[in-house]
Amino acid sequence: MARSPLPASFFGMVLGLSGLGQAWRLSVLLWGMPSSIGEGLLLLSALVWAVLLVVYVTQAIRYPEVVHKEFQHPVQGSTPALLGVSTLLIVLAVLPYSRSLAWILAVAGIIWHLAFSLWHTGALWQGGRDNLDTAPTLYLPTVAGNFTSAAALGGLGHPDWGWLFLGAGIFSWLALESLIIQRLWHPQAMPLPQRPLIGIQFAPPVVCAMAWLMLDPGTTDHWLLMLWGYGLFQLLLGLRLGPWLGAQPFSPSYWAYTFGIAAATVCGLKLALAGVGAAQVLAIPIFVGANLFIVYLSLRTAWRAINSELLPNI
Repeated sequence: MARSPLPASFFGMVLGLSGLGQAWRLSVLLWGMPSSIGEGLLLLSALVWAVLLVVYVTQAIRYPEVVHKEFQHPVQGSTPALLGVSTLLIVLAVLPYSRSLAWILAVAGIIWHLAFSLWHTGALWQGGRDNLDTAPTLYLPTVAGNFTSAAALGGLGHPDWGWLFLGAGIFSWLALESLIIQRLWHPQAMPLPQRPLIGIQFAPPVVCAMAWLMLDPGTTDHWLLMLWGYGLFQLLLGLRLGPWLGAQPFSPSYWAYTFGIAAATVCGLKLALAGVGAAQVLAIPIFVGANLFIVYLSLRTAWRAINSELLPNI
């Protein structure tokens, strides 16, 4: 079959675009920036999400063997969790416009998250994996899925349910972190094509903090600041490893970095609005850096889409 399948990892584009859109929404309150920029970015993220969803579902119907192969892959098999994660982030984008639509998307996203993460985690618990296949993609089902479920429920006004998901995400993250760090320390380095996936490693602390702020808006709890600080340290580590991490030629897999970058930016802006001095100092350079990086990835991705068949013909 001469065709290029659409991998679920492409939904990572939605994470970066929607996160940056949320950051621009906050910049309106903090610096009086034009609201049209943030809403335009969120509209773009919703359009990208819708196109990817239609293509992926069509692919699953017409070529189920392609999706089945991805689900069974030892590394990429975690990425279908992004269908639910991206949907739950779109909930926050549409919430100011339609609460009913936001609820529909939230229920759909949470159902997919629970169904996929329980299936995937159950498969992991049965063993039979090679330790060298341990990669940061393992965070997506039980960590990213639970955190974004918590954020969506917080935005919809149900923090009691949201805290349940946040707890599930936090303890899943703590259980996985040492395993993934141990793999990164292994004498056999992460294969070149998988190195962009290390960008997911930077996301859990700041995505957790972002979800926490959705559940308890305006809080400046010291645990929240500690999460943000750990996330920023991880991002600095990413800068230190830039040449090594960027050795792989450009591909959409580099969008894996954007979830952590966008979440760190959103947290910084919210903390700055709450009056945290450190956040008021750091918010501007983080915001500028996030914009430069995500715009760069967007332009490179658009150029590749124009000059090659980024999406499959199905």
